[in-house]
Amino acid sequence: MRRTWSAGALAGGMAVAVGLASGCGSGEADAGAAGAPRTGGTLTFAVGSDSGCVDPQQVGSNDTIYSVRQLVDSLTDQDPATGKIVPWLAQSWTVSKDARTFTFKLRPGVTFSDGTPLTAEVVKANFDAVPKLGVLGILPKGYLNGYESTTAVDDLTARVAFKTPNAQFLQATATHSLGIVAAASVRKTPEQRCSEGIIGSGPFVLSKYTANQSITLTNRKGYAWGSSLWKKQGGAYLDRLVFKVLPESGVRTGSLQSGQVDAIGSVGRADEAALKAAGVQLPARANPGLVFALNVNNERFKDEKVRQAISAGIDRGQIAQTVFPTGTRPATSILAHTTPGYSDLGSLLAHDPAKAKSLLDSAGWTAGADGIRQKDGARLAVTVSWFANAPTNRPSLELIQQQLKAVGVQVEIKEQQVAQFAQVQQSGDFDAIWGNGTRADPDLLRTSLSTRLSNVYRLPSTPLDEVLDGQAAAADPAERRRLVDQSQRQVVEHAHVIPVVELQTVLGVAKKVHDLKFDASSRIQLHDTWIG
Repeated sequence: MRRTWSAGALAGGMAVAVGLASGCGSGEADAGAAGAPRTGGTLTFAVGSDSGCVDPQQVGSNDTIYSVRQLVDSLTDQDPATGKIVPWLAQSWTVSKDARTFTFKLRPGVTFSDGTPLTAEVVKANFDAVPKLGVLGILPKGYLNGYESTTAVDDLTARVAFKTPNAQFLQATATHSLGIVAAASVRKTPEQRCSEGIIGSGPFVLSKYTANQSITLTNRKGYAWGSSLWKKQGGAYLDRLVFKVLPESGVRTGSLQSGQVDAIGSVGRADEAALKAAGVQLPARANPGLVFALNVNNERFKDEKVRQAISAGIDRGQIAQTVFPTGTRPATSILAHTTPGYSDLGSLLAHDPAKAKSLLDSAGWTAGADGIRQKDGARLAVTVSWFANAPTNRPSLELIQQQLKAVGVQVEIKEQQVAQFAQVQQSGDFDAIWGNGTRADPDLLRTSLSTRLSNVYRLPSTPLDEVLDGQAAAADPAERRRLVDQSQRQVVEHAHVIPVVELQTVLGVAKKVHDLKFDASSRIQLHDTWIG
């Protein structure tokens, strides 16, 4: 038996209403009273960092995803309001009852920007090559875990098979990480793809990339196969997109106010009032997936009581309200509330300094003369690595540093280069690391936390692995939801990772920019965007 999925299908069988975050603005930049959309013009968008790569299948940083997402189309798309999986490059699909086989009927007439056609063989080449992407390909490799093969049934029919059930895969085909690139790009080395870019079938084409400075895209002439979610049929309105790298938040804000740029990412709380006063739109949406969290990878934190004490010592509400944009929520699980299958575990994440001190007492850590706890001659100290891909990272950690000092834990913070993020994670050469992960499917728990995959959080093998594998294999939606709930509870109760705060993406968008939209992962889609 097969389940046939069409425009009304749900990702992984888990229904979700993905609401827009309140506070700064609506979920898109829009001014319907401006009249009919206009064709032409350049949108200049300022971001805070560059990941050093322009291959969508290898990029994991939001600042770079904003640009490279416009280069590739995906087999499916995901409705940000409902979580439904809808057609894009695939017109329809079927999923076997055991969630091991996925058959996609491709849209005819699609071409890549080098003129070559989209075929089932190209889809096969893409999926066959993912395991060879190296450390930057963590996301797509996780989505294809257990991959067996792709068969080209005919020119426009691709059948993807897995060795074991893989309920999350359908939603994965909607992500930028499994965006389809041309055969010529598949044949390049991962390093070439990063530095030179890829050939996609998307509405824009890479024109120029200068590392740590800018990424320029131009309109793809003849484009006619957009997502079924998009308003406009055919090509994009804009002629050109320029993404400038401006690391300083104040510089980005000033550039938007002065008209040097048309939109900015990572708007901070301190800049909201000034931007609103200038008439700037502030669209906002909470990112689904893993919240900003701490994970620890040193000997002193192998004791569960110590990790639980760290969790109890953090005041999540203070961090959300002090550092992050208006409307940001403190973490109430390891998953953000916009994630399908999210469970509210807020009662387990309450700020409780007395509990933290009691746990450390029972674990044998006693306060030294300076208040920092000691045991067997060692101080209870940890160095947290962080990356400058969001302006909230440093102040969040500085506040955590103060909060944990109050319960006797010494925290040092260490900035790392954004381009080295994946390598640092993979190497395990860190005491602790600060980060999050965005995806509108709870399987991100498995691809991030399972010790049987890349294990970027450096966890020891625990019963959590079985639960994470189980939810990925659960073809029954109710059973999958039960296991997703169980996995969240295990993470939070045992403090395998310490959730802190949700990421809410807030953009600053000039009044003249219309229909700049968030996708289901709270990244941007610029096909329908116009200036007028």
